[in-house]
Amino acid sequence: MKKLSLLTFGLVAALAAPILAAPAHAASDKGVVAGLDRYARPLSDLDALSEMTRDASIVGIGEVTHGSKELFTVRNRMFRHLVRDQGFTTIALEAPWSAGVRLDEYVRTGKGDLRTILREDFQHSYGFWQTKEWLDLYTWMREYNRTARDKLRVMGFDIGDVHPDQYGRVIAWAEKNKPAIVPDLRRRYADLLALPGGTAERMNAIAALPPERRKTLAENAEAAYRLVEKAPPIVAQEARVIAHMATMYTLDGPAMHSHRDKAMAENTWWWNRQTGLKTVAAAHNGHIGYVSAWPEMYPVTQGAHLRAMAGKSYVAIGTTIHGGRFRAIDPKTGKVGVFDTGAPGTGSSEHTLDKVGHRDYLVSLRQAGRNPAVRTWLDTARPTFTIPATYMPEMFTKPLALGKAYDSLIHLHRVKAADPL
Repeated sequence: MKKLSLLTFGLVAALAAPILAAPAHAASDKGVVAGLDRYARPLSDLDALSEMTRDASIVGIGEVTHGSKELFTVRNRMFRHLVRDQGFTTIALEAPWSAGVRLDEYVRTGKGDLRTILREDFQHSYGFWQTKEWLDLYTWMREYNRTARDKLRVMGFDIGDVHPDQYGRVIAWAEKNKPAIVPDLRRRYADLLALPGGTAERMNAIAALPPERRKTLAENAEAAYRLVEKAPPIVAQEARVIAHMATMYTLDGPAMHSHRDKAMAENTWWWNRQTGLKTVAAAHNGHIGYVSAWPEMYPVTQGAHLRAMAGKSYVAIGTTIHGGRFRAIDPKTGKVGVFDTGAPGTGSSEHTLDKVGHRDYLVSLRQAGRNPAVRTWLDTARPTFTIPATYMPEMFTKPLALGKAYDSLIHLHRVKAADPL
């Protein structure tokens, strides 16, 4: 839990060098490709996206890496389409709640400097979101909101950090409405507010505390939430996010990841129910999908929780790439570098997906799965790129059954590394 990759999706799956396919495999592969080809649509045709998401109120659009340009730009384009075609208004991202509050105010009102917000709130494991692609999206949202009647919104569903202003908002409500609880509320939050300033400093400081100290912080945060849980929904929600954050730092391994993914789903679902706004959830494939490629470490995904909460009004769209470059943390240096996926091997998901007639495309796996050969292929776990924020090539063989993980799929032939600010 205390590693640099704490709050980024910590698994990756791929194959090493390609191998020659046997003739029987090639024949089987041909039938699967033909079945997929029937339903694949080029990314120039986003009417297909509308068909896939028509009954959805939350659409998860994943990213197979946290650092590839086209994964961001394609999702941004899809968000714009869903805004104009289906009335979606919120981009929910894998970032702290308090960072989302600050970005939301910017896109709604223009308050603050966008580059400063990205620099100050997107540090540590969230530094991958300091890119030109994200800057372009928020800039477009701000321009759209200048004349739009229904304003576009931003929310952060993650729990890795809490900005001091969030504690301040909870305490300010209590001062005005329930002054008797203010002393206890301040006492419960005192040590959390005493953490060093700055996102990275806070995250490193709380992770470095002794276990018993972190446990006390979590107990106090939970007690503070209980003091305001009957407050207006937004106040109670902000206090609950604080409690979820503090609790996460008392956990490790599968328990930590389970807690985090559940909290991210609850935050997304809370937003959707409280605001009534259609939402695009932007996160790693490993979060938005229904099943995990690494269940022993990520037992239950955010997407699985969202499907349980929202039913079929949640739709998961994964992304795959045949190859390309991405930004990731080099575990040897602790710094971000640019890496290449290498070529997918025969028998991998990408080896078959890249044979479909379009270079880049969108395909409904539910529709394509009506073909028995395709259904069998989709429901069979096979090596699939699932690249984390930390470069870990030793984990490049994790299998995933695409048909069990996603409702639809975006496939890109090749990607480039994202443009850092």
